[in-house]
Amino acid sequence: MELLENLGGKTVLLVGANGAVGAALQSMLQREGAAIVSCLWKAPQLQNELRHADVVVFGSMKPDDVPVSWIKPGTTIISCSHDLLSEKRSYSQQNNSAAENAVGSLAIAMRMQNMVKAVERWIQSRQYRKWNLHCLKLQPLSPVPSDIEISRAQSPKAVDVLAKEIGLLTDEIEIYGQTKAKVRLSLLERLKDQPDGKYVLVAGITPTPLGEGKSTVTVGLVQALTAHLKINSFACLRQPSQGPTFGVKGGAAGGGYAQVIPMEESLYNRLVPVVNGVRGFSPIQLARLRKLGINKTDPETLTEEEISKFARLDIDPSTITWQRVVDTNDRFLRKITIGQANTEKGFVRQAQFDIAVASEIMAILALTTSPQDMKERLGKMVVANDKKGEPVTAEDLGVTGALAVLMKDAIKPTLMQTLEGTPVFVHAGPFANIAHGNSSVLADKIALKLVGEKGFVVTEAGFGADIGMEKFFNIKCRASGLFPNVVVLVATVRALKMHGGGPNVTAGAPLKKEYTEENLQLVADGCCNLQKQIQITQLFGVPVVVALNVFKTDSPAEVDLVCKIAKESGAFDAVPCNHWSAGGRGAVQLAQAVEKAASQKNSFKYLYSLELPIAEKIRIIAQKVYGAQDIELSPVAQSQVDRYTRQGFGNLPICMAKTHLSLSHQPERKGVPTGFILPISDVRASIGAGFIYPLVGTMSTMPGLPTRPCFYDIDLDPVTEQVKGLF
Repeated sequence: MELLENLGGKTVLLVGANGAVGAALQSMLQREGAAIVSCLWKAPQLQNELRHADVVVFGSMKPDDVPVSWIKPGTTIISCSHDLLSEKRSYSQQNNSAAENAVGSLAIAMRMQNMVKAVERWIQSRQYRKWNLHCLKLQPLSPVPSDIEISRAQSPKAVDVLAKEIGLLTDEIEIYGQTKAKVRLSLLERLKDQPDGKYVLVAGITPTPLGEGKSTVTVGLVQALTAHLKINSFACLRQPSQGPTFGVKGGAAGGGYAQVIPMEESLYNRLVPVVNGVRGFSPIQLARLRKLGINKTDPETLTEEEISKFARLDIDPSTITWQRVVDTNDRFLRKITIGQANTEKGFVRQAQFDIAVASEIMAILALTTSPQDMKERLGKMVVANDKKGEPVTAEDLGVTGALAVLMKDAIKPTLMQTLEGTPVFVHAGPFANIAHGNSSVLADKIALKLVGEKGFVVTEAGFGADIGMEKFFNIKCRASGLFPNVVVLVATVRALKMHGGGPNVTAGAPLKKEYTEENLQLVADGCCNLQKQIQITQLFGVPVVVALNVFKTDSPAEVDLVCKIAKESGAFDAVPCNHWSAGGRGAVQLAQAVEKAASQKNSFKYLYSLELPIAEKIRIIAQKVYGAQDIELSPVAQSQVDRYTRQGFGNLPICMAKTHLSLSHQPERKGVPTGFILPISDVRASIGAGFIYPLVGTMSTMPGLPTRPCFYDIDLDPVTEQVKGLF
């Protein structure tokens, strides 16, 4: 069959093949699309059939009285005769045993052919598949309801359906409930030869304390690209932290009609995680449930009230006998004393708690490229110095393997979807001050393979471009080897007015009239910050598109003014976006601008060489990005720089820990401060994550809550058991 190749539409004469042999040969030939004519050697029409056949297949030896001249020139002849294969020349010598052997050989050949075809089908199934995505319809309401109401009003697709639509195989996902799934890293090996799609970074100007909507722009952009322009796209976001969710701002999952669904993730999911595909209570947790009078063993059956009772303790602080780590804000843990028990034999020292997302392990999770790489990074974490001044690592403590086991499920990106049914990876959540503040390298790499060469992956950097974007380029891009095609710079009229001299914006307090009424002068004056952030982007040689996140209080004149100034300042384009109120349809213009910008020449470059001394790398960031005149290292910071250099860590990139509310180290200085000296109070190292992080001024790794935290608005309806006021 391999020799005959394409038989489609050809006439094949099958001669001298009777019984099982003939049936098997006829089946094989018909499967290839041939027109079959069967004939006996002694048949009177044999000569005529031989002259008209394109291919002649002998099922047995040709008798001597059938001349070769009967066969037309150019005819392909295939002999399947067992006698020929066995070097038996006499037709009369065939017997039943020989016929059985012939059928056996033919059966083996057919099985081999079936195996080849099965392997071909399997290989084909492992190749990149075109998406067959069915987007969900949106029916935006006006006025726009709360985020949680919008989320509940949309019925998401089952996550296995979404996975199949975007080309994931069944064995590449681990389903967690109906709407979330972990994606296995084996996908990267399967699609290693698939070209990457376009890579888009969403950054922002220096924000107000309320945030400027980078997450909503990210989600709105991919909804516009996929649901409205029919271009494959993937959003890659960090996992929301409970600190800002309960304290100041949104949940980092978008908002309005541009958000990731479902959004009701809670502390309960962290206390009762899925382990090896199973979600269950530990014996100690079952004991606590019994103590609370809850006679249930299935974590999925607890009511919201029962979850609340289980997850939250009403503790008298004076009775605490066991210390803890937390994922929520607790400012009193910023500095603590440990080791006061008599059993600790006088090893009393001051220590501190960090919020979980400030952990170096979280930064490692976001920067790792494989389980092996993660294990090596975990082992390199420096936890102390010995009395000789040499670093003591997690590997020295012997905990590397145990840490890797704890992280084996966390390393897999979580597949979710937007309100319009387009795919999203939610993975990792490193602090944007103390760490690099970007979602994971693995999520980006997998998404870039899945979208295909003409698709787009949109990922987001925390805080303003001076922090999150700078770290994305100098740290994350170095770890991943990926370089973005476009930067989307998010701005709001509200923030620009603040930078133009408007009154302070405080979380929880009503906005002053300057922010709700037209004021072109404030906007024009504040555009200096937007211009500076565009210049920062241009330092790295990547085209920038400004996305103006429009609020209902923005006037058309204010919107036009911002877009005009942005384009005059070097942006490839600047467009207003209404994704919050209209979903993807409100970001179509942005999507079109991003698509055009992605085709522009890209001359990406890093800001500094890793070979430079630590202090010089800090100085370059301070002067070129922040606009500082110079830096000033405290004696503590200088001694740390000397120590890290001596220990061989001087060639790592820099991760500045600085306030996000100003280009300078002083949050109250808005616009574009100049002429300041940037104070470096301390320098620390995340060796496993692979960066040095200087602390600029006073920088806390444990956030506090504002005077009026968001939890004042969070409540549980005792009748419907629905959470209210969360978003």
